[in-house]
Amino acid sequence: MLPLALLPGFAQWGAHLEDLVARPEALWIHGPPGSGVSALAAELAARRKVPWTEASSSEGAAEWLTAHARGVVAAKTAAPTHLSCLALRLPGLEEHPEAVPGLLAALAAEEGLEAPLPEVLAALPCPGNLRELRNRLLRWKLLGQLPATEPTGPPRFEAEDLATNLHELERFLLHQALRRAYGNRVEAAQRLGVSRRQLYLLIRRHGDPVRGEASAGDLPRRILKRRPAQNAQNSSRDPEAR
Repeated sequence: MLPLALLPGFAQWGAHLEDLVARPEALWIHGPPGSGVSALAAELAARRKVPWTEASSSEGAAEWLTAHARGVVAAKTAAPTHLSCLALRLPGLEEHPEAVPGLLAALAAEEGLEAPLPEVLAALPCPGNLRELRNRLLRWKLLGQLPATEPTGPPRFEAEDLATNLHELERFLLHQALRRAYGNRVEAAQRLGVSRRQLYLLIRRHGDPVRGEASAGDLPRRILKRRPAQNAQNSSRDPEAR
């Protein structure tokens, strides 16, 4: 297990650990996936000598806490307001990028890897936080794969019409998912929340930057319907066309 002192934001919440252990209330630890929520919950439960649980729903956690008055809950979301417990939110790596080098070094040590490591392994964004860092490290160690460089921000929407802008946003999200999945299309489909068939249709439309596949140039019907109307409108405004 990684030392708690390496987790993002430890400088802020680490000083209060003993106070949290001593309090009589139940504890609700939450934060982004992979931010160390489960690790901290397990540590606090061990120090309190009480059980802990991972909450899949607020209702189930509330029922569990009625039977474990000083128990510790690890959750992805904030505690419901009706529960009588102390809540601690752990920040993600994007909020504390200074934590990345130490975490990466500790993970590399666990895997028996020596420095220097490729700089791109520590690049943000890092979806999944600690899990993604470990995943990146293992992909590089076992498969020689490194994360592809992502664009610095979302697409710039130059067009005025909604259809064209949605088309650009769709391409950005598809390419982002493929990069973060290292070209694994099953994983990319899961990230996007689409079926594999829908993913292949999107790849045909926008291409795959990881595998170097170009788009087929297919455009959605909403754009194809709009373009003849735009061309006709532009021609009517062109004095030489009259």
